[in-house]
Order: sequence, then structure tokens, then C-alpha cells
Amino acid sequence: MPYIDQKRRAPLLLSTVDTVGLKCETAGELNFVLTSICLAALRRHGKSYATLNSIRGALHDVHDEFYRRVVAPYEDQMIEENGDVYP
Repeated sequence: MPYIDQKRRAPLLLSTVDTVGLKCETAGELNFVLTSICLAALRRHGKSYATLNSIRGALHDVHDEFYRRVVAPYEDQMIEENGDVYP
């Protein structure tokens, strides 16, 4: 998880994340926004193995952390409510 200093968070987000997130009505729109952010980072830093690996790694880490913090607890809640399929 990217533990960013509190002072850096607002400038990095530019208070647009909530607005953009609220405007995304489909997974495709969210994909478009995330892809656009990645492409902007690529333009800024230039195409190199290090840059491509960093962007890919960041996306992978976001995936893992989202699963760990949001999806897995939801799955556990659904197991409690509906029963587990595993013995």
C-alpha cells in the first residue's frame, strides 16, 4: 500500500479523484480513467523498462491491496451470511 505523507496527498490528488470516481458509471469507464493516468505517467517519464515495470507494478499492487482490504472482507461476510462452499 502506498503510504504517502499526508502533506503530499492533496497535491497529488488535486481533489479530482472523488469527482472522477463518481462519474465512472461502468467498469469500462473506470478502466479508461485508470489507463489514461498510466499513459500520462508514461508520457512524463518516457518509455523504458524501468518506467513500464513501475507502472505495471503499481497496478499490480493496487490490485492486491484492493483485494486484501475490500474484496476479501466482503467474501468473508458473504460466507458468514450464506455459508461456505468449502468443507
